[in-house]
Amino acid sequence: MSSIPNTAIRPRVVIIGCGFGGLEAARALHGSAVDVTVIDKTNHHLFQPLLYQVATAGLSAPAIAAPVRHLFRKQPNVTTLLGEVERIDVAARQVLLQGGDALPYDHLIVAAGATHSYFGRDDWAPFAPGLKTLDDAFEIRRRILLAFEAAEREGDPVRRAAWLNFVVVGGGPTGVEMAGTLAEIARHTLPGEFRHIDPASARIILLEGGTRVLQAMPEALSQRAKEQLEKLGVEVRVNARVTAIDATGLTVAGPAPGGDPAATSYTIPSQCIVWGAGVAASPLGRLLADATGSTTDRAGRVVVEPDLSLPGHPEISVVGDLAAAKSHVPGQEPTPVPGVSPGAKQMGRAAAANVLRRLAGQTAQPFRYRDYGNLATIGRNAAVVDLTSPMGPVRFSGYFAWLFWLFAHVYFLIGFRNRLVVLMDWGWAYWSFARYARVVTGIEGAKKQLQE
Repeated sequence: MSSIPNTAIRPRVVIIGCGFGGLEAARALHGSAVDVTVIDKTNHHLFQPLLYQVATAGLSAPAIAAPVRHLFRKQPNVTTLLGEVERIDVAARQVLLQGGDALPYDHLIVAAGATHSYFGRDDWAPFAPGLKTLDDAFEIRRRILLAFEAAEREGDPVRRAAWLNFVVVGGGPTGVEMAGTLAEIARHTLPGEFRHIDPASARIILLEGGTRVLQAMPEALSQRAKEQLEKLGVEVRVNARVTAIDATGLTVAGPAPGGDPAATSYTIPSQCIVWGAGVAASPLGRLLADATGSTTDRAGRVVVEPDLSLPGHPEISVVGDLAAAKSHVPGQEPTPVPGVSPGAKQMGRAAAANVLRRLAGQTAQPFRYRDYGNLATIGRNAAVVDLTSPMGPVRFSGYFAWLFWLFAHVYFLIGFRNRLVVLMDWGWAYWSFARYARVVTGIEGAKKQLQE
């Protein structure tokens, strides 16, 4: 084992992960008398709320990603490392990387994020990829575009129908946005480009195991989202619990819409399934919990103290999707922090501030989450907005909600170039319905999929 050189005598802060939480924690330490090392297994920060736009060929990858080293080029107290954490030696206060390198720390902020959860059925993953990384987006984009290509070549009507059945599992924001965009691709982008099929005949099916889509939103907005999806041509099916997924399609518990009411299940033949139904914390959470004697919840998130530190280990903080954190408001019962980007950002800044308080001999402060509301886009000119204001909730939907969603996401993108590129791409797509990021890589895999 070798130690990564560190000649500094200042306190060493190591941040694992450069997602929203890790990035904000590092930025909050700008100008402080500490040496920060940011470790990430990719070389880029990803704006995940727009990842589905890459998966559906609306945006190119550089428009929603920024090189980590570039982000910290003007922050001299930050060192960035490309690597994957293997484990954390709590006793020695070292982060151990794959390859045998050891990185010592005085304070550790863990922001390793989350991955897909198939609720114990990981064998479904090859047939229904989730959407968390750029690689996921590229794979989903490949499957979507090649499904239309395969349908164009398929002479058998039954097999062609299976290629043109697109199923999205999960009615949360990712699922709703993905389903709405798929409908726009089929009905507005691709018509006129094929000779043997009508892309508009594709079926877009959204399956939600609960009673309604967007369950984190008020019921009225949830219903409005469902109506807007159906207007786009999406088949929304609630109380639809998936029980099996394989290479031919998926099985859903209960009777099919319009089918035999006595049936206990039905199948949907499909060659393109997108998974958006479950999220699990990074496996690093359980490793950290085992090393510190902490506990995790059912999703693998680490249960933290009010100040986001671990019990008995004030030098270690956990933020973002990896933390089972609560918001502490004086005079009120603590409430769970939702797994959204504003929560991760606020936790990152709070954890960094508490590091500086401890170094100054001060008491760490409990974390307080400020809820600004929820947004979800359905498709062209369609979105729902639920804002929190001092005057009470502000809720609206439709065209103005879509504009609000658009400008909010552009505002929070990293870097002026990315904001400009996204605005230009969206503006052109709005007037032309065109999507030019339709590049399929992995040609050998593409040939195999078409032959199958």
